[in-house]
Amino acid sequence: MEDYRVRRSLGEHVLRCFVLIVALFIMSLGIALSTKADLGVSPISCTPYVLSLAFPLTMGTVTILMHLSFVAVQAALLKRQFRPAHLLQIPIAFIFGFLTDFSMWIMAPLEPDGYLWSVILCLFSCVVIGFGVFLQVKADSVLLAGEGMSLAFVKLFKWEFGAVKTGMDCTLVCIGLACSLIFLPGLTGIREGTVVAAVLVGMIVRFFNRHVFWPDRLLERMARPGAASELPPLTQTSAYAPDAPLVISIDREYGSGGHAIGKMLAEKLGIRFYDSELVYLTASRSGLTPDYIRKHEQQLSSRFLHELYAQNYAYTAEEMPPEDATFLAQSKVIRDITASQACVIVGRCANFILKGRPNLFSVFLHADRNTRMQRVIENYGVKPGGAARTMDIMDARRRTHCLHYTGQELGNARLYNLCVNTSDYGLERTVELILEAINTRTEQSSSVETVPVHSASFPEPEAGSIPGEISLA
Repeated sequence: MEDYRVRRSLGEHVLRCFVLIVALFIMSLGIALSTKADLGVSPISCTPYVLSLAFPLTMGTVTILMHLSFVAVQAALLKRQFRPAHLLQIPIAFIFGFLTDFSMWIMAPLEPDGYLWSVILCLFSCVVIGFGVFLQVKADSVLLAGEGMSLAFVKLFKWEFGAVKTGMDCTLVCIGLACSLIFLPGLTGIREGTVVAAVLVGMIVRFFNRHVFWPDRLLERMARPGAASELPPLTQTSAYAPDAPLVISIDREYGSGGHAIGKMLAEKLGIRFYDSELVYLTASRSGLTPDYIRKHEQQLSSRFLHELYAQNYAYTAEEMPPEDATFLAQSKVIRDITASQACVIVGRCANFILKGRPNLFSVFLHADRNTRMQRVIENYGVKPGGAARTMDIMDARRRTHCLHYTGQELGNARLYNLCVNTSDYGLERTVELILEAINTRTEQSSSVETVPVHSASFPEPEAGSIPGEISLA
């Protein structure tokens, strides 16, 4: 993957380290609150908390020892790839341990009265921890040793970060559980609050990422005071440009004939056609494998399950969920190919990715259920008994994918230049209708007033901006 980091000055590094320390303090306050709730602590805090109860060691001391062991594991795994910068995790471990003990001392007088107050305190602790993690990621400075060890496994074994983070959390919970049963009279530190923290904290971080932007602006303003004055002046661009290559984007219901219609359009116009071809094109330009792209494009079958899994990526700015990486890679490829050539693109949210592009014509194709089912059986080789279920699954995936990355419902007529029911017209007549509509628009739009560039085009989405925070105007 490409590295988009800019070179930072010493002052900016110091500023980001300060924000990191503030974030660690907030996280330590959240951890201390969770211990006072007495409903179980977060997965990564299970082992230090249980061992601090079993032995004459403070929780901060055990936290330091655990983080030092994580650094040692990184050194063993990475070997020659272990760099001096990784050693910065050691002073951060000591700072975090000290702040944990300090926060435990601050919260010592706090005693919730009854189970309800314990639940409230547990939930509040998740919010505090989540905000701390959010600031830690925004600081984009030194990784905590836990995330550093997870990334070491990712680099060495080519595993997905989300899976590694989940496995690490489960391992720490199991270690804490074993220590509790061995060294303490009963199960301590691991209860319903542990499950709540495992589910909520990452989601809270992602919520802050989508809705809270002042840390980015503050860091940018303080690090580069003149950045605002360096912006180029606004220019004007035409909403319709006859010389721009024609691009036709096609969204469709499964079985409505979108692939066949797109191919027929491309042949009649003598332009390129992209559907599954985008998989190989994206693979060749991004470094991702075709299998990886096939696995993760348009595969958000459950938005909740995706959020639950993808929340693990909220803990680091180094990695992103595989679906997001695929979407960003395909978005760049789609922009690149449409910059210089006319083509037809099927699916992949192309109408959103290219929104505002001159000479884009977006189409949505749908059909009645019986027609779609017949086409799925005859053309796609799906058995009659499974055709209905296959249609429902594919439609649900496409709707969820579109909603997740564009914030809009697939098939919303306001998002397209033309919507056609292919059951009424058939494939060939639908192709003719699309061509007629394009010709009509071209004739009527030959003279259009210019509009501001920022209202006619969308910048390429950055890694931190998705999922969920992109929305159509």
